[in-house]
Amino acid sequence: MIHSARLLACVAAVALASPVASQEGIAGRYRETANRLIAAATSDSATFARLTRLTDAFGSRFSGSESLERAIDWILGEMKKDSLENVRGEPVMVPHWVRGSESLRLLVPRPRALSMLGLGGSIATPPEGITADVIVVGSFEELRERGEDARGKIVLFDAPFTSYGQTVAYRVNGAIEAARVGAVASLIRSVTPYSQQTPHTGGMRYDSSVTRIPHAAMTVEDAMMLHRMQDRGERIRVTLTMSARTLPDVQSRNIVAELRGSELPNEVVVLGGHIDSWDVGTGAMDDAGGSVAAWEAVRLMKQLGLRPRRTVRVVLWTNEENGLRGATGYRDAHRTELDDHVLAIESDAGVFRPTGFGFGGSDSAFTIVREIARLLAPIGADTITRPGGGADIGPIMALGVPGMGLQVDGTRYFWYHHTDADTIDKLDPAEVARCVAALAVMAFIVADLPEPLPRAAR
Repeated sequence: MIHSARLLACVAAVALASPVASQEGIAGRYRETANRLIAAATSDSATFARLTRLTDAFGSRFSGSESLERAIDWILGEMKKDSLENVRGEPVMVPHWVRGSESLRLLVPRPRALSMLGLGGSIATPPEGITADVIVVGSFEELRERGEDARGKIVLFDAPFTSYGQTVAYRVNGAIEAARVGAVASLIRSVTPYSQQTPHTGGMRYDSSVTRIPHAAMTVEDAMMLHRMQDRGERIRVTLTMSARTLPDVQSRNIVAELRGSELPNEVVVLGGHIDSWDVGTGAMDDAGGSVAAWEAVRLMKQLGLRPRRTVRVVLWTNEENGLRGATGYRDAHRTELDDHVLAIESDAGVFRPTGFGFGGSDSAFTIVREIARLLAPIGADTITRPGGGADIGPIMALGVPGMGLQVDGTRYFWYHHTDADTIDKLDPAEVARCVAALAVMAFIVADLPEPLPRAAR
């Protein structure tokens, strides 16, 4: 059991100290319900047990893989056992990139195998690999300044982590920029602030105006070592071998289940995460944790006999990692219903200690969700900021649906992001349980309000 006497005492103290409901608006009316959901989530080990079973039994769940489809089958079966309603898989066509065998070997100035991961969508090298000298640069600007020196070489972008949004540009666009100056392949320092010789994969893209070249990530430690070698004037020569290939699209599914509304079942609050992961690790925090937390939030409502006015729909999107086909597929399949989507909530930042939500919507709706969040003070998840949303709810937010993203302590997220180290042992059961509580309280109350959240003018 994940029982925290201290937490439950705090919940009880807040409830006892509260003025009568009529004097406290939304927070007052829903305090007892919120406290029940928080208590149930934080005193039950079911979420972590389910998350552990999912990641242990099926491992990585990359788009196009058998393991993803088997995991989807299992989840659909478990949701039916939970007596959730309208449980179904909604078909989506997804890309199918296969990593194959790969290696990176330092030849000069000394022989050494270097840990690496090909980046998702990369082409292969010739079967014998690419053997070439390496030029190390710290930025796109430096590459352009040294463009003549890069021709015929492998470019290594040794860009230190500043923020994910800034540094990921080298992963996404590195092959394009390296090809522009005539490089034969490109490497990046893994996009992470902390490393223990762990390479990080992730998506990349090509541009039809330049030649496609292989693109891979190496560890922070090895990238820094090669940079030091270059600074000393030493020649650097490596062999990069990759057998990656892109196969025809295959069918996958978004997972959908509901707790139907008691009065306004056609109005919907959506919450969820993405069930696919990269092909390394087990995707425990990215994003099996967010998916299971959203699923368990709805299961808890059902277990406690709480049925809101509107429908609460859990959606576990497929193919977030390398295509967003699940997100756009959901938008297209439900386009005629989006005017009745009251709110979409996404959890895709890891299931670490929750701090609140980021919100994207009207000012009046922002005021309402801030009041609801007061009920999450006992678990420290009561901060609401702007903006907010997420990759999978982005397509429906663009059509006017208000959106929220669960915010957590992100200190360690990018340590493990897209690596073999994204495994269940990195997560704390108590923190996961608090994420369930935060999602359950916010989703239930928004779904039960007498009036839907007001939308921003378009």
